[in-house]
Amino acid sequence: MFSVTVVTIFPEIFPGPLEFGLSGKGLGKLWNLQLVNIRDFAKDKHRKVDDSPCGGGAGMIMKPDVIHEALTHALSLYLPPQNPKILFMSPRGSPLSQKMIKSWTEENKADGLIILCGRYEGIDQRVIDFWKDNHDMKEVSVGDFVLFGGELPAMFVIDACLRQIPGMMHNATSPQRESFSVDLLEYPQYTGPCVWNGENVPPILLSGNHGEIERWRLERAEEVTRELRHDLWELYKGNGG
Repeated sequence: MFSVTVVTIFPEIFPGPLEFGLSGKGLGKLWNLQLVNIRDFAKDKHRKVDDSPCGGGAGMIMKPDVIHEALTHALSLYLPPQNPKILFMSPRGSPLSQKMIKSWTEENKADGLIILCGRYEGIDQRVIDFWKDNHDMKEVSVGDFVLFGGELPAMFVIDACLRQIPGMMHNATSPQRESFSVDLLEYPQYTGPCVWNGENVPPILLSGNHGEIERWRLERAEEVTRELRHDLWELYKGNGG
């Protein structure tokens, strides 16, 4: 079972939208969710997890001792030989990619995830450096923008990972056909009615010729990628596409 542990000051946010649809049906069967409340590791009666920044400045910074204890507890929930990947959701992190998702969910590597969600103006750099150096923690970004906290980005990561878990999708080939699976965006999709608003479903999709349909889908995927994502198109061509 794929295990996800979220370290946050707002555990009540989860599972949130992950409780619905296929991810919700798989919860407790194909994957499990553990929540670690950072405030449980605060040192004072007010459960304080932040302090003013050294050197002055706006906002508050999450304390290294509290974060360290919370992450240490989260890691203790995994028993050897499990070696979960530890992520810190951060706008300065490496851009999230389908390649990352696959590497975290491959059957022979799927030891689960620990996801640290920051808040306020950030987390003390010392604890970030410690967990990078000693536990290979990776900073991950979901885009070039700033949010109130890491909880929503964590849900993006979890949702994307769950789509790769065997048995989660009704159609086992679906994850392999989606955008980014082969450095291409997904081809256009159609369903009934065959004529809508004066527009027809492309006749090739109704032909029953599966070889021609696959060829058409690849051509359309290449076309869409070339038009909308030049960076992916160059990557695809560089990999022999």
